[in-house]
Amino acid sequence: RPNVFGELLWILISPSKAMEDAVNGALNDSAHPDVTLHMHMMSNRWMQPMSFFRWIVAVTVLLFGSLSMSVAQASHISSTMHNNNWAVLVCTSRFWFNYRHMANTLSLYRTVKRLGIPDERIILMLADDMACNSRNNYPAQVFNNENHQINLYGDNVEVDYRGYEVTVENFLRVLTGRHETAVPRSKRLLSDEGSHILLYMTGHGGDQFLKFQDSEELQSHDLADAVKQMKEKHRFKELLIMVDTCQAATLFSQLHSPGVLAIGSSMKGENSYSHHLDSDIGVSVVDRFTFYTLTFFEKLNIYSNASLSSLFDSYNPSFLMSTAYYRVDLYLRPLNEVPVTNFFGSVMKTIPVDSPYESFSDEDFVSPQVETRLDLKGGEASQHVLRAAVNHEDKINSSFMKEKHCSHHLWWKHLQDKLDETDADTVVKLGLITMAMVLGFSTWLSAWRCKVCKSVENVEGKISFHLTNG
Repeated sequence: RPNVFGELLWILISPSKAMEDAVNGALNDSAHPDVTLHMHMMSNRWMQPMSFFRWIVAVTVLLFGSLSMSVAQASHISSTMHNNNWAVLVCTSRFWFNYRHMANTLSLYRTVKRLGIPDERIILMLADDMACNSRNNYPAQVFNNENHQINLYGDNVEVDYRGYEVTVENFLRVLTGRHETAVPRSKRLLSDEGSHILLYMTGHGGDQFLKFQDSEELQSHDLADAVKQMKEKHRFKELLIMVDTCQAATLFSQLHSPGVLAIGSSMKGENSYSHHLDSDIGVSVVDRFTFYTLTFFEKLNIYSNASLSSLFDSYNPSFLMSTAYYRVDLYLRPLNEVPVTNFFGSVMKTIPVDSPYESFSDEDFVSPQVETRLDLKGGEASQHVLRAAVNHEDKINSSFMKEKHCSHHLWWKHLQDKLDETDADTVVKLGLITMAMVLGFSTWLSAWRCKVCKSVENVEGKISFHLTNG
């Protein structure tokens, strides 16, 4: 129970009602001076040691409780380190005139692959196949710009759900992991409690809904319930939801799970607009929100440290013709300290140095790492050291080596090493056993106090009897 320590402290520290009544009754009834002096001696003899023991036990309970909770929390944090990224990209629209929605999704697909997320960690859902549509003047090709420079539907596109497989049911099954046994691993979101997930959706929507296949709707409470289940089942550490649709902000209204960050292309009552028309294809080829998102990411590479706040600040309402909405109250970290590659790229850290091995040693980093030398463009002599390691999300600062030599850091590092070898359930069980022992001791102490109170009452009764008969 959350308040078990508070209850134990109250039981131990609160004064005994029976003892107070006994002493006050003897001192306030106009007793003989000798009797008053005797009761003062009795109260001092019993209540002072009891008060001392109560405080000792209370401090012991507080220390054990704090240690158990801190150990369990440290074990949980160490087991939920950010170690992988996933992307779920969904186009919910059918029919040729919704060409731009497929182009939106394939554009994000190309971007996250370029920034390092592999195909096996991308779930791509396309509600229609515009590339093979008979109206397409460029068969087997999809473009997001009228210059036709980039074919988004190339040889390396792996579509996991296509056509009528893209339904609300299948979408929710992907998020929650509630698949039938026949569903292959390639169609499953195999994330864990150390995963960062990018969820991108585009299509037609309205107030608290997003249409699928022009025949069914995903409601805001459906999305919130799926995210809640994902959090309870430890399927993500952090989740970024990006929606490009009309009134996109309303789709986030019922989200309550911690660690969730949401961004929508428009506020309630606003529409999301396409960017430009391709006269050769005959329809719009990209939406404004996605177009300016791609403009931001085309300036970055896998080694860039641009933050989420810089991405959000790049959206200009005059260019979007709508107001981008951000839901950040459920996300605890400052956005200016979170790189966009935490969601849109691979889990990597790049450190530029003049010499590949001069400034670093194995003891500088806690986690194992792989070093790869990369020559810079232009024939420069300087090199990069690519360290593929667990992203601790906090920048390595200059005080790290000094901190290692202080006794407190060494003690904490030793404790975390022990926790890595110990299961979190074992730590919790040890804490419960400690609480049971303290509770048993406090129960015995309470019984002993009751005996003392009865002794005081008997003494008071005998004294009153002698005074009455004397």
